Amino acid sequence: MIQPLTRQEALSAWHHFLPQVPSYGARRNHVQPGHPHVSRLSTALRHRLLTEDEILHDTLRYHNFKSAEKWLQEVCWRRYWKGWLEMRPDVWKSWRQRVHELRDNLPESVLKRAGQVANGESGVACMDAIVHELIATGYLHNHARMWWASFWVHAERLPWELGADVFFRHLLDADPASNTLSWRWVAGLQTPGKTYLVRLTNLERYAAESLLNDLTGSERIADGAVQPFIAEEIADTRRLALPHYPELPVQKSTRAGLWLHPDDLAPELGPLKDITPISIAAFFSARTYRVDHGLSERRVTSLETVLQDGLLRAGLHYKAETLLYEEDDPVMSLVRWARDHDLNEVIAFAPTVGSIRDLLPRLERQLSAVAISLTLIRRSSDNHAFNLSGSGFFPYWEKMSRHLQLPFDADR
Repeated sequence: MIQPLTRQEALSAWHHFLPQVPSYGARRNHVQPGHPHVSRLSTALRHRLLTEDEILHDTLRYHNFKSAEKWLQEVCWRRYWKGWLEMRPDVWKSWRQRVHELRDNLPESVLKRAGQVANGESGVACMDAIVHELIATGYLHNHARMWWASFWVHAERLPWELGADVFFRHLLDADPASNTLSWRWVAGLQTPGKTYLVRLTNLERYAAESLLNDLTGSERIADGAVQPFIAEEIADTRRLALPHYPELPVQKSTRAGLWLHPDDLAPELGPLKDITPISIAAFFSARTYRVDHGLSERRVTSLETVLQDGLLRAGLHYKAETLLYEEDDPVMSLVRWARDHDLNEVIAFAPTVGSIRDLLPRLERQLSAVAISLTLIRRSSDNHAFNLSGSGFFPYWEKMSRHLQLPFDADR
């Protein structure tokens, strides 16, 4: 299995990988079949089947900081991206709008070429093999993601927004922050003027021989052949204050319900573990995911799987009923669940910037209209990491690395 989709599978994969952490820094860039040199836990972390705090705690329990530093950095990148986007939510909103605008307004010839490249029909065999793997498995090694993104932007000179949408539709670990901001970095926006250029010699150094068996079209990515194609900044990147969410719930009612969503599926770990919900619900619309967001069938199935796993664990932990609603309007479905169960309060982890967060303004209005409160909680470790994420990664890491070398509790 390339990516675990339940907590039990994720724990098994993590315990298998944990002894390899010291060699991660030297081996992580090598793209090999089956991807043995990386953890493949990105989907589990994306949906918090495992939490970053568990990973960090286990790592520092079994390895010293210096030998594990590169691995620790990679785990921390995820929350850095999330914190950066929390302070600049227009970057997400702008990307989603641009995808629709580009599809509606680009010349047919450009859209046709974008479709060919996205389907692995570019004529550059190694690049096409990468996207074939993406479509077939819902996963790509990070180095391969960088190669293909660079090929899309700088060799094909296609809009980065549409390339990011290809990844968002297929990657099982697709995260609004990591995906959007990584593509912006390749395109020269995240660090203004700094781009990532794919080079054949880099593939020859790090890619499996099987990826380079067919060199058709490889002259297009020969060293020096790919030149920067700098994107225009559209989004408002001004830094805003972080939204404030409490770190501990004060349950206001004995008739409270727990809302589970794909941003955090480990309620039994951390600040929500001691609440007493009478009902637990998650909301899933295959039609919305397929039609409105264009997600692949594999990704839609994975979302349902992780939600069911979260509900199963939550039901056992809280000894409460669990419900998975499969309807097209999650907001009205959630409100109906709350009313049908005579709830006075709905409790949830605060979603980060992305499609779940986009539901909140309407959800808050609809719940308020029927006198039901919405209590959103943020993990203390998220608040800490997000507060450090205002500028570049390395100032963030300098502060985070000092924090990690202090004793800390993984159950946050």
